[in-house]
Amino acid sequence: MGPTRAQFIQYAPAALAVGALTVGPWSALAAAAAGAGAWAVGASVPALRSLIACGITATGSGIAAHQLLASGMDPLFALGLAVPAGAAALAHHRNTAGYLPALPATASAGDSSQGQVITAWWTEFICGPTQTEGRKLIQPGATLAHLTVDVGDDHMSFTGIVTLPQGQQVRVKAADIASVYGVPVSQVEMGDPKHYAPNALPVTVHLKMPSAAPAIVAGTPTSPEELWAAHVAVPDGAMPGTTLTLTRYTGPLDWEGIATRDRKAIGTVNLDDLAANLALSSIQIALARTDKPSQVGVRVMKEHALMHGTMLSTVVDELAMDSRGYVRLGTYIDGQAALVPLAQPGSGARHLYLVGGSRSGKSGVLEQVLLSAHRSRIAVILASPQAGTIAGADLAAHCGDGLDEAMGALRLAYALMLDREARYRTPSFPFTDPLVLVVIDEAHMLLSVASPYHAEAKAIVEQLTRRSLKRGIGVVLATQTPLAEDLGNSTIIRSQLLIGGGAVFLRCAKGQGSLVGANAVQGAEGIDLSMIPDSWPGQAQRVADRDMSGLDTEASADPEDGTFGLGYLLTPGSQAVQFRSLHLDVAPASLAAGLPAVAVEDCEAGRLREAITHTPMVDQRGKNLVGSLADLLTKAQQGPAAMPQQRAQTDPAGASAVADGSELIKPRILELLKEESIPMTAETIARKLGTTAQRVKPRLSELKKRDEVTNENGLWRAA
Repeated sequence: MGPTRAQFIQYAPAALAVGALTVGPWSALAAAAAGAGAWAVGASVPALRSLIACGITATGSGIAAHQLLASGMDPLFALGLAVPAGAAALAHHRNTAGYLPALPATASAGDSSQGQVITAWWTEFICGPTQTEGRKLIQPGATLAHLTVDVGDDHMSFTGIVTLPQGQQVRVKAADIASVYGVPVSQVEMGDPKHYAPNALPVTVHLKMPSAAPAIVAGTPTSPEELWAAHVAVPDGAMPGTTLTLTRYTGPLDWEGIATRDRKAIGTVNLDDLAANLALSSIQIALARTDKPSQVGVRVMKEHALMHGTMLSTVVDELAMDSRGYVRLGTYIDGQAALVPLAQPGSGARHLYLVGGSRSGKSGVLEQVLLSAHRSRIAVILASPQAGTIAGADLAAHCGDGLDEAMGALRLAYALMLDREARYRTPSFPFTDPLVLVVIDEAHMLLSVASPYHAEAKAIVEQLTRRSLKRGIGVVLATQTPLAEDLGNSTIIRSQLLIGGGAVFLRCAKGQGSLVGANAVQGAEGIDLSMIPDSWPGQAQRVADRDMSGLDTEASADPEDGTFGLGYLLTPGSQAVQFRSLHLDVAPASLAAGLPAVAVEDCEAGRLREAITHTPMVDQRGKNLVGSLADLLTKAQQGPAAMPQQRAQTDPAGASAVADGSELIKPRILELLKEESIPMTAETIARKLGTTAQRVKPRLSELKKRDEVTNENGLWRAA
């Protein structure tokens, strides 16, 4: 295989010099001319000049050496003339080495649009001949030769040779080129003049640098499987002994997989611990139980899948109860319909426990429940202590709007349960009477210790949650936190709600939403509801871009405007799964299909509704709830009686009876403190017992001397 064109141009002068010394000067000169004509056609001007100069120098040395040998002089003098010839060949090699590289893999710029633009800018600002008035060229005549452009998906660069006529020196600097093409100086690479001809310097300009790969310390886990093995599957991780198998991967913040534990159930997973193991927020992770207890689905999200919500108007057909007793409440993180039971065929009704703070979407969920009950032809008794907060109140058979009226609604629900118990001695489902939902909003306003109806409401709700399901009456109870105080410190109410139905957990105030310790819920252990953010990523920018031209009274909230309705849904026998309730793009009441509200059956409790709602159902001490329908109807027909605290204020005779000591209250004080199991002030004790603080305080002091009660910072409790 013969020499390449580049090799001939570089090494032919040396061969010519040797040929001139041995064969003769004129043959060498002829060979030099032939080589220059045959191989240098199309070569650059600098290369052609260097080739001719080297050939002339070598030929001249050959002629001189031939004359010396012909004259009979010492051959050493003739050999010494080979030194200039070799030096000329070496200089030619050095001149051509910088700009005669092997052809690059990328195609020549040619007439490409990128090459034309690059050349035009070089001509306009660096070499000319064109020049805009008032601007000085960087170095006239410094043309860009041998331009090649390399364009990729994430990079773009060009290379060339800054060329000047022989005898001139390149003065164009890297900073000059960087300023012309608007790139950092670090992205311009120029050849060192020490290694190239002064009139020809190679240059490379990176117009767009490829993305730098992140520096990864050797041994650091990077893939989801490696991160899982290093932090999640370890003994102190969130899911020890598990392995992760990816089923979908589109990036470090967008993947799905299956976590498997070898022949052992995975059990309850603490989402906060799992998020911490993977250096994520808990809202970016969702778990989905599979048919195998040793497996669980894992999903990591960059943009939350529920951010855009599901419109209420698009799933109207799923709002009515199906044959299994379920209704559509929202959408799970995997896009499946989130269903909750309102009834269980062959058994009775179902409870629903709802937790959510302000602006969490709790009222919207209640409105959905009212609409689903209405379309399922379920009667509703609504107790709303905070008046005017439920938009769908018109769908209820009875609405107690306000604190006193809400207490009346609870009394009616309890009376209805007693009435059904009297009529249905043997439970038989389905009943001829309609199913009933007792919806209690802001239940803490009735159940908390500070409520004037605390004892009565607590007693009624405990009995309803315990006994009503078999009678076709379910309880939907909503509070702002999962704390025991919101349920009157009653463990019975919450346990019965969770056993008898589902639970919805929405965002709570900071420090009030942790489902751990005393507030732990089976199936939702470790969830902190206060960690649910109140807005989606980027919400601040959307607010900054708002229209300030005026108030649009027709505008409505979009699902992207906040995380209302986002939380966890816990259904019987399952793990809490992230979901979002339906977005109320239309008023739920407008989807009532023109049907009238479902009324409760015609019965004794219904006929005495007005009297029952105003009749307290506990004794003077706030205990001993009326236990039979006959006693309840008798008490209701006798007329409403004043509550103990009311009688102490309005009945002077009663007050005097208390004052003269006709009623011993020390046993009642002890009984109250032991039953409540929480510290109380003397004023609270007096209010609960229907007497005055002036009479309670001396009795407390006497009990303290006998070590039967203790006092700490004004709070009394049983010893």
